Amino acid sequence: MAARKVIVFGPTGAVGSAAARTAASLGAEVTLAMRDTAKVIPGLDDEKEKNGAFERTQADLTNPDTVRDAVSKSGAKYAFIYLAFGMPDNMKSTIEALKSAGIELVVFLSSFTVRGDLRAIEPSDIIPYVHAQVELNLEEIFGADGFVAVRPGSFASNNLPYKEAIEKGEVKLWVPDAKLDNIVPEDIGRVCGTVLAKGSQDDQRVVYLYGPTLSTQSDTIKTLAEALGKDPKMTKADEQEAYKMFTEERGMPPHLANYMIRQARKAAPEGSEYHVFGTSIEEEHMSNVQKYTGQRATSLEEWAQQAFATS
Repeated sequence: MAARKVIVFGPTGAVGSAAARTAASLGAEVTLAMRDTAKVIPGLDDEKEKNGAFERTQADLTNPDTVRDAVSKSGAKYAFIYLAFGMPDNMKSTIEALKSAGIELVVFLSSFTVRGDLRAIEPSDIIPYVHAQVELNLEEIFGADGFVAVRPGSFASNNLPYKEAIEKGEVKLWVPDAKLDNIVPEDIGRVCGTVLAKGSQDDQRVVYLYGPTLSTQSDTIKTLAEALGKDPKMTKADEQEAYKMFTEERGMPPHLANYMIRQARKAAPEGSEYHVFGTSIEEEHMSNVQKYTGQRATSLEEWAQQAFATS
């Protein structure tokens, strides 16, 4: 049987890189679609790339013509894409380019905040809204069976900006008791790469992914601090301080910072032990990383030891 040909957009990111490497390890021929083909791909050195089934090509998800050209050149039938912010048509022209160039199945990196009736999500709920619009465009162009939406929870890597504050000895947190699942980006990529190379399990078209355990923001910081050998003071930030942290320290646009503040402020659903920042999640979905890849999800402790040792 001929090797499955796949194309991965954004392979220089942690998720895209892991998706590409996983698909190749499962026998797929992988085209690495990049804005800058000279950039380093995490986990893929020159020797591994030369000896593996990889090919680089230039493409930009915000430029449909380059997407069409890259897919046509690769001969790929399966594609991994992520949200390209700022496209006025919510990536519809890019998705049309994928379809016209011969892609049969798209694996889209979405968000766990996308729930319920996608058309009912309000634009003010910016994270679920923009991801939902792309999912709706995928359904319109590829049909319900032509894409898989991978919806991960809160990324462990979102905690990296806290490193400096931990080292300085004081960390301010907005809603310290809010729970996080801290899924590791490489685990998300492993699932995406598996779907690219082998298809979805049980014909699932939506795959929720979470880390193996839930912990509060304050407990998450304690775990990160232990990896750094620190014991910082933790204080609760007020809304103004939270807004400043999001906009000035993390570079978020105001509408996104306001969404994050509102979302974190939401109370946990009554009677729900399983929730992330006030959003109920399904306990069984916390095992989806292992279900799809055959390997358990990386713990926050393991991620912190590696991330802070190399950062």
